[in-house]
Amino acid sequence: MVCQEKKLCLRFCCGVVIAMSFLSGGPDKIDDELEMTMVCHRPEGLEQLEAQTNFTKRELQILYRGFKNECPSGAVNEETFKHIYAQFFPHGDASTYAHYLFNAFDTTSNGSIKFEEFVMGLSTLLRGTVREKLEWTFHLYDINNDGYINREEMTEIVRAIYDMMGKYTYPAIKGDVPKQHVDAFFQKMDKNKDGVVTLEEFIVACQEDEMMMRSMQLFENVM
Repeated sequence: MVCQEKKLCLRFCCGVVIAMSFLSGGPDKIDDELEMTMVCHRPEGLEQLEAQTNFTKRELQILYRGFKNECPSGAVNEETFKHIYAQFFPHGDASTYAHYLFNAFDTTSNGSIKFEEFVMGLSTLLRGTVREKLEWTFHLYDINNDGYINREEMTEIVRAIYDMMGKYTYPAIKGDVPKQHVDAFFQKMDKNKDGVVTLEEFIVACQEDEMMMRSMQLFENVM
């Protein structure tokens, strides 16, 4: 797998998050100067990563080769991540959504994504159980990490997705469209009507949605 195939993995990660957001809510080369501002990082042994992920050693070798091709320093900062992500959505502005996605991959919250963090996230999205995938997505939407998704957070996510899709957004963006998606999301997810969605509410509602479960099956044969 070369860098283009690594980008494909990122594209699939993005696809599942977009699909889950809308189904729940209803109706190349990188600048080397950006990369070299990072301190060089070497990943943990592949044997250790093989034990921690759902990838084989061979798959990890392929992923690492692609990652290093795009990120020579061994880690990617947020600006470079946004640069990569923007290439998938040339007709929109993916910067805000990429910011949230970067934070989800940056599990140590140190401003960079190391190969270990990248591959752990991919392992969950591509090879994890249904619950693991839903937990990962919930934490993406839980912007302030308080254990709940509130209306403000979901509104920010929906607007970021509309901005990212640009002119291909359907339905065409209007003033009240994001609110309609958020209202539909809470109608489906917020079972006890307390104004926030918990992890368990999110998981139960998603598992009851046949279309959402089908969308998650897209990852089973990615690698």
